[in-house]
Amino acid sequence: MAHAAPASGARTSITSARSRTPDVFSERTHQAAEWTTPVALGLVYGYWVAANNRSGGPITGWNLLLGFVSAFVFAALWMGIHALAPRMRRELHALLWTAFAGCAFGFLYSETGASVLRSVGWSLAVSAGVFVTLFYRFYTHEDAAGHRIR
Repeated sequence: MAHAAPASGARTSITSARSRTPDVFSERTHQAAEWTTPVALGLVYGYWVAANNRSGGPITGWNLLLGFVSAFVFAALWMGIHALAPRMRRELHALLWTAFAGCAFGFLYSETGASVLRSVGWSLAVSAGVFVTLFYRFYTHEDAAGHRIR
């Protein structure tokens, strides 16, 4: 069968539109998500730390303070890493998120009353899993300089 040849320039616009993933949300939604995501995750993390700390006991003022301070620190570190990490090479990018995840998990686990050795062991295990996952993701989605592959 004979088909008509595409007009000049039409092929590149169709190809680039197909190869790009669709952006469902507006720029405003993306900007709002940049600060609502760490705040929401920080509040969940702070609640979890406070719940682990009280071990089912009564809620106290110090317990609330621990939860809110943990939430604030978690959200602040998340935003800082989110701003800093994309400027790094993929190995350091993965390592920075790995250190954050390991420290966050280690502190969370230590609030259960577990020993320091056990907390460090579990946080290293979680960190290893996070590093392997993130390194694979960044290795397959970025070039050696840390720029996203389009």
